Amino acid sequence: MNLPNKLTLLRIILVPFFIIAMLVNFPFHYLVAGCIFGVASVTDTLDGKIARSRNLVTDFGKFADPLADKILVLTALVCFLQVGLLGSFGAIPVIIVLFREFAVSGIRLVAASSGKVVAANIWGKIKTVSQMVGISVIFAMQVVLEVLNAMKISTGFVSEVFYYIGNGLIWLSTLFTLISGIIYLKDNIGFLKDN
Repeated sequence: MNLPNKLTLLRIILVPFFIIAMLVNFPFHYLVAGCIFGVASVTDTLDGKIARSRNLVTDFGKFADPLADKILVLTALVCFLQVGLLGSFGAIPVIIVLFREFAVSGIRLVAASSGKVVAANIWGKIKTVSQMVGISVIFAMQVVLEVLNAMKISTGFVSEVFYYIGNGLIWLSTLFTLISGIIYLKDNIGFLKDN
């Protein structure tokens, strides 16, 4: 197994540790969870760059890399939903992301059964980057709140502002998710018609 594929697998292996850091309430757990998410996100950037620069692109990597992204992002969104960071309508973006990811994965499986590997397009990459940036900003804001709380500083107004910023970023990434999903379906609908 080459280095890019090992980095992809590392991203998946980090997910259970991320879940524990998110859902177990200990001092500065958002800082720990955010660091794990950050490391996992960096592996996403590194595996692609290394694979392309060293000509190590494999069919496994084309399939596993976007799958690892989906696992990481969906895990973060579901954990955010669980701890109340996405608000009363927070399930809607999570459902949209889930629907898009299942639809795209379904097309990939149909294509794979025909011996074709469908790699992510630029819109898929924009979607993933917007999701990871949005999630990372939410972590950064939660860490600020953890520090303020530790210093016994009132966080009421700041917390409310952070809530709206975080939700705005999640909805923006959801818009990119919809756009990328529609484009992906349009570009690859032939795989479904042929089977």
